[in-house]
Amino acid sequence: MPEPSVLASLVSALRQGAIEVVDLTAPLSAATPLIQLPHGYGQTATFELQEISRYDHRGPDWYWNNFRTGEHTGTHFDAPNHWVTGKDLADVASVPARRLIAPAAVLDFTAEAERDADFVVEVDHVKAWEAENGPLPEGGWLLLRTGWDARAQSQQEFLNADDNGPHTPGLSPDCARWLAQESPVIGLGVETVGTDAGRAHAFDPPFPCHAYLMGSDKYGLTQLQNLALLPPTGCVVIAGPLPIVTGSGSPARVLALVER
Repeated sequence: MPEPSVLASLVSALRQGAIEVVDLTAPLSAATPLIQLPHGYGQTATFELQEISRYDHRGPDWYWNNFRTGEHTGTHFDAPNHWVTGKDLADVASVPARRLIAPAAVLDFTAEAERDADFVVEVDHVKAWEAENGPLPEGGWLLLRTGWDARAQSQQEFLNADDNGPHTPGLSPDCARWLAQESPVIGLGVETVGTDAGRAHAFDPPFPCHAYLMGSDKYGLTQLQNLALLPPTGCVVIAGPLPIVTGSGSPARVLALVER
């Protein structure tokens, strides 16, 4: 009898529970937290459904809706053209499909973020993780676990803003530059509203994760959930944004495959 194919083995492992599918996606609704830009800038739209028909005179046998929201609402994918540094690079429809399935490293800074909401990851933090777990995956994701998904039911708690602006964890400018220009990963995934730390507007450069990653033809994933269910290494992430032509990003269903 011939050996089973790789895909047949994968299907068998999924059926038997040897590989678990972990949903990293936040539910998308009118209650989904949104980034808030300073007064005078354009703002993203709150997610809303507009009913077309619901088993009634508008359509007796079917229910469906139109929906309205921003590209960068909820769990979403940042394409390179989202930032001015990547304005001549790929839109979300042009991201190669093969790059939407990739291994991931999960770095846990939950304790640090709990002590200090403005905690930022430095290159030395990543190097220390690599010394214990091995190198970051070639062509994979760095997923930053901070426990921030526990706040996702509240706009106020999620943005954690005061008179000085939002306070959420992220990467330092030097770490963002290193991740974009020197590390082997294709992007950064976070649990917060955006890939940058809350106080990144005051960094040099401002919003360094966006500036460096997008300018290096890399990607972002935001508002992820359930990173606590993933191991530090070995999982595979499937990120599925809508292929919006000329779009700068898209809400996405993000899944992780984990061997159990």
